[in-house]
Amino acid sequence: MARADGKSLALSLRNIYETLAISFPTVVEAFRGRVTKDLCDERLDRWAHAVVENARLNVEVTGRENMRPGETYLVMSNHQSLYDIPVLFWAIGPNVRMIAKRELFQVPIFGGALAAAGFVAIDRRDRNAAIHSLHAARDVLTRGTHVWVAPEGTRSRTGALLPFKKGAFYLAFEFSLPILPVTLRGTRDALPAKALRSVPGAHVQVTIHPSVDPAAYRARGKPGRQDLMDDIRRTLESAL
Repeated sequence: MARADGKSLALSLRNIYETLAISFPTVVEAFRGRVTKDLCDERLDRWAHAVVENARLNVEVTGRENMRPGETYLVMSNHQSLYDIPVLFWAIGPNVRMIAKRELFQVPIFGGALAAAGFVAIDRRDRNAAIHSLHAARDVLTRGTHVWVAPEGTRSRTGALLPFKKGAFYLAFEFSLPILPVTLRGTRDALPAKALRSVPGAHVQVTIHPSVDPAAYRARGKPGRQDLMDDIRRTLESAL
């Protein structure tokens, strides 16, 4: 099912299979009350490596030294491709959970696995529900698990950063959480937004930037939040 331009539906289907292969047993074990974070971490790590290897992604990571041992981060990255997800797990490790749109949690099997593994659903159309989700994300962070959010809210079709949503910055401000900016470059070469066919062999660059303490921005009040958004945006763009 590969075309002359290298695009392969078979590769996309293979990685969907990899996703279902960890989702189904997680849902079953959740029903039986046997799901643990360690088990989910191990499966996420195995899944990320399998997907990266299947797609023959050449992943180059710089800046791992910016992740201080024992520190828990609100990870913010750009979002270009579905491959962003396994690549980020591959780059920073499985001790991270995503804030993801509520609709994904309604997908049979996959949605149940997301919930069982501790991912956080957010409904951006309902402000009160969204705030509740951000508090749930805070609880994940207080247990020592990084929380990952894409402030664009969706995948960019061009690779350029889209306008940022404010929710993640509300979370950083309210709970004084250090932000770890991460730029993902090249994942859209493997699978652009809204595309179905994957392209193997893409070169992917992951840049882990120095963390940002929101305390100084918070002291400026509401203008400080916009300043923080602008600075995170400039940081992510610097490695695109």
